[in-house]
Amino acid sequence: MILIGNIIWLIFGGFVTGVGYIIGGLGMCLTIVGIPFGLETIKLGIATMTPFGKEIVEDDNPNSNLKLVLNAIWIIFFGWEIAIAHLVLAALFFVSLIGLPFAEQHFKLVAIALFPFGRDLRKVR
Repeated sequence: MILIGNIIWLIFGGFVTGVGYIIGGLGMCLTIVGIPFGLETIKLGIATMTPFGKEIVEDDNPNSNLKLVLNAIWIIFFGWEIAIAHLVLAALFFVSLIGLPFAEQHFKLVAIALFPFGRDLRKVR
């Protein structure tokens, strides 16, 4: 089911979305100040490619002072737009019974879109 879900996800927008995040992240990495945000955007792009079978995992110290400041800056400039996009898509998928698994993946991506520093999507064991 995980493989089929990821294939359908990639065909119907996941690949394009992931590539868009990766290109945006590379653009952010052009400036020294944007490198941490660019790396998180690239991480988000890779996570967006295949979200089925993955869960949000926190790093060793996800709420350090630096990560809290970076997450605050992220939310102000980038995160809220990405989170709203995933919420809207989740609401659209939530309307149909077939779309429920895809809505669940978008809800999962909202959490990592808001607070990417200190969190990652990893395979479920």
